[in-house]
Amino acid sequence: MPPVFNRTRAVFLDRDGVINHAVVRDGRPYPPATLEEFTIVREARRCLQRLRELGFRLFVVTNQPDVSRGWQSVSVVEGMHDRLREVLPVDDILVCFHDDTANCTCRKPRPGLLLAAQQNHRLELSESFLIGDRWKDIDAGHAAGCKTILIDRQYRERPPRHEPDARVTTLRAAVDWIEQQVTNGVSQNAKS
Repeated sequence: MPPVFNRTRAVFLDRDGVINHAVVRDGRPYPPATLEEFTIVREARRCLQRLRELGFRLFVVTNQPDVSRGWQSVSVVEGMHDRLREVLPVDDILVCFHDDTANCTCRKPRPGLLLAAQQNHRLELSESFLIGDRWKDIDAGHAAGCKTILIDRQYRERPPRHEPDARVTTLRAAVDWIEQQVTNGVSQNAKS
């Protein structure tokens, strides 16, 4: 019997370092600068399909401040997102183009992108998950009330203010953890 598609649950995925490869220099992650550098993680399609089979809606939430800094064009970022939409089963891609100096509510670690998705798609954030590879992702997920999974790439940067619900090393391991939580939740609810 196929899973029931629950339109209120979501998995939020950071972009660079989660579903596509980040460019790492001196232990710090950066977004790819060109479409040629933009490579989707090999396991991403299958992982996102598994999440769909579990009944989750899928949203990419990404900070892309290089646009406001003048180092990147909106058209290149949109080209990358067009490629994601072509190969991955995502419902929406939400982007913050602001730099830290803009003090906006959409730039992670603030939860604005997740709250916008919640409002536009009627999501239940307490039943949702966020998968990220940086402290900003985890803190944004925590602020929105999601369960958080850190793909720990051992970057040279500060840790999240809030401990993630899980630490893993691959997207596949993050999806395995979510599946385990869903399975445990279903069996616990069945016993109640």
